[in-house]
Amino acid sequence: MPDFYSAIHTEPFPIPAIPEGSVDPSLWRQDVPNPYPDRPRGTIVIDPNAAMLHFVQNSETAMRYGVSVGAAGFAWEGEARLQFCRKWPRWKVPANMIKRRPELELYSVANGGMAPGPDNPMGARALYLFKNGKDTLYRIHGSASPRELGKAVSSGCIRMLNQDVIDLHKRAVHGAKVVVLSSLKPGV
Repeated sequence: MPDFYSAIHTEPFPIPAIPEGSVDPSLWRQDVPNPYPDRPRGTIVIDPNAAMLHFVQNSETAMRYGVSVGAAGFAWEGEARLQFCRKWPRWKVPANMIKRRPELELYSVANGGMAPGPDNPMGARALYLFKNGKDTLYRIHGSASPRELGKAVSSGCIRMLNQDVIDLHKRAVHGAKVVVLSSLKPGV
C-alpha cells in the first residue's frame, strides 16, 4: 500500500490507515495521462462505469482517484460547478433521504445536521456541487470504506477515501466544472 494511505494524525479527528490489501491497486490515487486533454485545469470528470474521478492538472496529466458512486436509482449525470469546499463538514440530511429513512430526521437541515467527526458520513472533506446557481445536494466527499471503493453504493454522492478527498481538496479549483459522465451499465 502506498505511504499516502497511511494514518493521518494532523487532522482534528484521526484518520486510520487503509488496511494493506483492502484496495485494488487499480483504484489507488495516481498521476495518469490526461484522458480529457480538451478540459481546462481544475475540471473534475467522474466516470461512474470505471468508478474513477479525474482531476485535470494540465492537457497532459490528470490525477486519478478510485471512487464509489450512486447506487441504482440514485445515480446522476451532467455538469455542475464546484461552488465551495469544506473541511470536516456537517452532514445535513436532505428531506428526500429522510422520507426513505425517517431515523435520520435528527440530522436534518432544520435540526442542524450531524457534527463533524469520525462517524459523520461526509468524512474529512466535502466538495459542494451547484448547477445554475442552485445546490444539487450532491457532493464529492470522504468516508468511503475500502470495500465500497469501485462500487455503486451511495445515495448519489461521489465517495472517496479520506486520504484521497484531502488530496483532492488541496488541488480543487473554486468554480471549476464537474462532469459526471453517463453510465452505460444497467442499474448504475
